[in-house]
Amino acid sequence: MLFKTLSASVYGIDAHVVQVEVDVGVGGMEDFYVVGLPDNAVKESRQRVKSALKNCGIDFPYGQGVTINLAPADLRKEGSAFDLPMALGLAGCQGQFFGKALDKMMFLGELSLDGSVRPVRGALSAAIAARDHGIKAVAVPESNAKEAAVVEGIEVYALKSLPHAVDLINSPESFQRVKVDAQEMLRESAQYSVDLKDVHGQQAAKRALEVSCAGGHNILFIGPPGAGKTMLAKRIPTILPSMSLEEAIETTRIHSVAGILENATGLVGTRPFRSPHHTISDAGLIGGGAVPRPGEVSLGHNGVLFLDELPEFQRNVLEVMRQPLDDVCPRYDPATCSSGGRFLSWRNLVAKNKALGQLQHINSQTSQNPVCG
Repeated sequence: MLFKTLSASVYGIDAHVVQVEVDVGVGGMEDFYVVGLPDNAVKESRQRVKSALKNCGIDFPYGQGVTINLAPADLRKEGSAFDLPMALGLAGCQGQFFGKALDKMMFLGELSLDGSVRPVRGALSAAIAARDHGIKAVAVPESNAKEAAVVEGIEVYALKSLPHAVDLINSPESFQRVKVDAQEMLRESAQYSVDLKDVHGQQAAKRALEVSCAGGHNILFIGPPGAGKTMLAKRIPTILPSMSLEEAIETTRIHSVAGILENATGLVGTRPFRSPHHTISDAGLIGGGAVPRPGEVSLGHNGVLFLDELPEFQRNVLEVMRQPLDDVCPRYDPATCSSGGRFLSWRNLVAKNKALGQLQHINSQTSQNPVCG
């Protein structure tokens, strides 16, 4: 018997709709295959799905062959978000849904062995992809519900467990969809733990920051250790304009894909501040990989990228920043991503200590203040 469900695969910061085709037929006791370029996390879902079905009281087709195809087959699939649609496909093959087709609802979720649903990466991107493909509803883990509900024009349902998902399919009228006020979420999450007004003195440095932020300029701090370079840098986001809803959604997509989004907020309302260590690799800074992942530059989108101890960074790491800094709108467009690409915007702030013997033509009263350039 064949049963189909819908899910999504995140690639870069975009999501692609994936059709999960589950076929149960004649085969050996241990014949359970997952095809369609799955990574190790997807392959290991076989054990999670088996245990989750058994512990939720849903029959697994023991003694029969199971083949799951993730289409399109030429797109690499990664992550654990396919656990839930796979389990639902197997449940559908056992007649759990009374012949209902699941072609208008997308499912995402990692399964625990007891059948509970855990959060996944990229729920916001998946919801956007579902809307763009005309899918009416998305069912996501409860922790991802607020994030996905930001997308307009699509119904979002929060799931706690596998039996909860089965009940949603059989009796959708008994479930309330998740509704959020995106503007209110943005206001609630736009809270900073620091503020530039807390800094006393440093008038020249603060003036330089104001000019840099107003004009969208990069800035260099030079000063001895303890002069306040890092302290001032951390407070730059507090004097930047408040994020618009569009900027917040863009930033949230990147943070969600990277797995650093706080599920409680559902939306990034503060401008990012990224300060990578000087031992970072070029891939860690600019992003990329066989399956593209956001780097520190991408995570600093709409915010600040702070490179402290600039001379300590490896030469090849600084070289990968050359073209992005030369371009007014740096482009995030790995060769394996969509041809449309993405344009990133951030303010680059760098700092370094004074070199031994470096001449600074400043008087003794201001010798401990950072020099801005």
